[in-house]
Amino acid sequence: MMNKRVGIRDVAAAAGVSVTTVSHSLSGGGVLPESTRKRVQIVARELGYAPNRLASGLRNQRSQTIGFVSDEIATTPFAGAVVLGAQEAAAAHDWVLMVVNSNLDAELESREIRALMQHQVDGIIFARMYHQNVVVPPMLANIPTVLLDAESDDNRFASVVPDEEAAARTAVEYLVRAGHTRIGYLTNQDDIPATRGRLEGYRNSIRSHGLPLDESLIVTAAPSAAGGREAALSLLDRTSRPTALFCFNDLMAMGAYQAAGIAGLSVPRELSIVGIDNLELIAGSLFPGLTTVALPHYAMGQWAITRLHAEINGDSANEPRHVRLHCPLVERFSVAPPLP
Repeated sequence: MMNKRVGIRDVAAAAGVSVTTVSHSLSGGGVLPESTRKRVQIVARELGYAPNRLASGLRNQRSQTIGFVSDEIATTPFAGAVVLGAQEAAAAHDWVLMVVNSNLDAELESREIRALMQHQVDGIIFARMYHQNVVVPPMLANIPTVLLDAESDDNRFASVVPDEEAAARTAVEYLVRAGHTRIGYLTNQDDIPATRGRLEGYRNSIRSHGLPLDESLIVTAAPSAAGGREAALSLLDRTSRPTALFCFNDLMAMGAYQAAGIAGLSVPRELSIVGIDNLELIAGSLFPGLTTVALPHYAMGQWAITRLHAEINGDSANEPRHVRLHCPLVERFSVAPPLP
């Protein structure tokens, strides 16, 4: 026989209080003695009571659920921090996060969004694995939606992205402070905001330190280990080779380590390398450990939920709509002063 579902009246009877007191105790509402609130919460836990969110939603027109729509995030190493940041921020508002992943299938993504809306989610986080411009699906026009690691020409949608230009400046300035004046850059071949922002940051940082900007030191390749390896080899094969390499991401930096090995150069004694991502599987596993600039995955997830909460509650007018978050440097052991 199936056990009977514990209801709010069962909790009220066990705690010796009214149904209204149970409701206030579990929702944080009402004016109650703290001892009563805690007693009711303990009884509810012991009985295994879970509030009926659907019934509550019918009363207040809220489902207390948020849809998190991603392209590839949920199947990549980046997922943990992004989703964790969103989940913890959602929990602070008593929200539940429903995560779906399209794996770059536009038709599947449309079905997932429709399913979320049929579940009457209160809002949507529309997330992308890397910083890019997106066309927001038309069906999201009438539900509060915040873009995560993405921007749109449609200004109705608030967005949060990394400060790509500042991230590149941080990396280059760290190499300059170490004494490097000839710094190569392995850039991404894909025309996306992250590529443009980091390239601009590299150029601006070189100029701001009074160093000559040698465009021949900028090599374009696929943003992969193989792409980084081939790009780095093309620079290290020169007579006047760079003493340091800044790489578009940690995968390209891993390729640069491989190129250094092929060229017979030790890292960091003969070649310093800095990446962007702080992808622990790479940056923390390479030997020596890779100094890199961390992308603010957790903070982006957190900000997106905070902004969505403001939009749902109609108090977002004075809040920033589009933010670029700081990307901190993570120092390991891949940078040293150039040899004399």
